[in-house]
Amino acid sequence: MRPDDRPNDALRPVSFQRQFTRYAEGAVLVSFGETKVLCTASVEDRVPAFLRDSGSGWITAEYAMLPRSTHTRTSRDSLSAGRAKEISRLIGRSLRNVVDLSFLGERQITLDCDVIQADGGTRTAAITGAYVAVHDAIRHLLDTGGIAKSPLLGQCAAVSVGMVDGETRLDLCYEEDVAADVDMNLVCRSDGNLIEVQATAEGEAFPRERFQGLLDLACAGCERLFALQREALQLG
Repeated sequence: MRPDDRPNDALRPVSFQRQFTRYAEGAVLVSFGETKVLCTASVEDRVPAFLRDSGSGWITAEYAMLPRSTHTRTSRDSLSAGRAKEISRLIGRSLRNVVDLSFLGERQITLDCDVIQADGGTRTAAITGAYVAVHDAIRHLLDTGGIAKSPLLGQCAAVSVGMVDGETRLDLCYEEDVAADVDMNLVCRSDGNLIEVQATAEGEAFPRERFQGLLDLACAGCERLFALQREALQLG
């Protein structure tokens, strides 16, 4: 049995609270069960040096786990550690994959993804929530005349899957994550194409057919997340 009695192919309860803070162009509190991440999207009239005078925009991200987001307090000095940088780059890559940067003009959207409570799947929740925040930031640019056409190419979502006690399970909580024999994170576009796959055998190597089963389960989970994003954004 799973810790929360979910079926193996079920997501945790997922919610998006938009306009969660006052000032950012996009601000979303995303919840995957007990994992909660505040994702803000800030529009800035600047781009990195390598894009100056190119007419193209940029999307970048910063990810951090707040000091008491877990059972014990983590020092703020560790927030820039390697794991946080790796996840920051992952979030940025994922969102750039669904935005035509040439339509942004020379603007940068900076995503700040702060984990306020962690129970597994913080990077997947951050990516899924960041898409909603980016959508709201782009809607703001359209409404204020900053851009004439939406640069969005589709949706982006992410989910974890794993092998726990010989079972294939979707959207692992922390208790399952630390016990998993195989741990996998998948980032997917709404056209079905894959942005990133991170899969690791925590112990013994696993066969290809098992990988295919994990991939199929993760893709099905992302389809559900796309529907929840559309519902939150009132896209019909």
